Amino acid sequence: MGDARIDAALAEHFPFAGRWLELDGARLHYVDEGAGPPVLMVHGNPSWSLLFRGLIAGLRGEHRVIAPDHVGCGLSDKPDEARYSYTLRRRVADLGALIDRLDLSDLTLVVHDWGGMIGLAAALERQARIARLVILNTAAFLMPAGKRLPWTLWFTKHVPGLPALLVQGLNAFARGAARWGVVRPMPADVRAAYLGPYDTWHNRLATLRFVQDIPISPADESYMQAAWVDEHLAELADRPTLICWGERDFVFDLDYLAEWQRRFPAAEVRRFPSAGHYLPEDEPDGLLEAVRGFLPRTAPVAAGARK
Repeated sequence: MGDARIDAALAEHFPFAGRWLELDGARLHYVDEGAGPPVLMVHGNPSWSLLFRGLIAGLRGEHRVIAPDHVGCGLSDKPDEARYSYTLRRRVADLGALIDRLDLSDLTLVVHDWGGMIGLAAALERQARIARLVILNTAAFLMPAGKRLPWTLWFTKHVPGLPALLVQGLNAFARGAARWGVVRPMPADVRAAYLGPYDTWHNRLATLRFVQDIPISPADESYMQAAWVDEHLAELADRPTLICWGERDFVFDLDYLAEWQRRFPAAEVRRFPSAGHYLPEDEPDGLLEAVRGFLPRTAPVAAGARK
């Protein structure tokens, strides 16, 4: 990154070997640690696979753990829009390419934030590969009835000009998430590691485009893709599912948890009353304990029974 403090934070908190998937127009960075039944972890915005470092380290003794960075995020390439389309459809295609290229099967999918819509869309397109789901403060359905975007997201999505200055110029979205996405304040070095990949105007393009791509109405470019996931989500409801939820998330609040429970009534639910949006930061030990307990006791759906 060029900043010694940030480089040191990355080395300390993300000590995993990087791998690369060559895509059309960009390289996608991912880590691939351990051996055993695969677990794929999909992050959202404005985080990156750093969010899953505790799960990666804690599960790689018994599992093959894969954690990619979306293009434009984390340690992946950050191309301009002439070379890459920063849309939901492209994100789903990228993740699908990774799953297929690594030939992952009997796969446990862990999703957070935008990773829910991206991950579940890719899962619906290759259902025979999906064994289990772990849901962390996310959505893979259209906004529940009566919900509205928090004003910060609405402002960034709809007001022209100024959001680019704030998000790309001042890195306000990533800085705000590192501050307000947790209940327990992040140590300065961890915050530096989160912010490190987003160190220039150019390198913050994905952060802005993710917010602008939120599918709220049919006029939004990604609405039809999101609506398709919403319509077909029940096709994955037979997979063993663990929902872990930070109750103090001001975006994906308890109404989103209730919607998950309505759609996946057989899911196990673990609520964390003192955790915010970045659940793996606020409750790393409790989350790891919940996931490590869930994985061995839930047998994958028999291949012949899958769609």
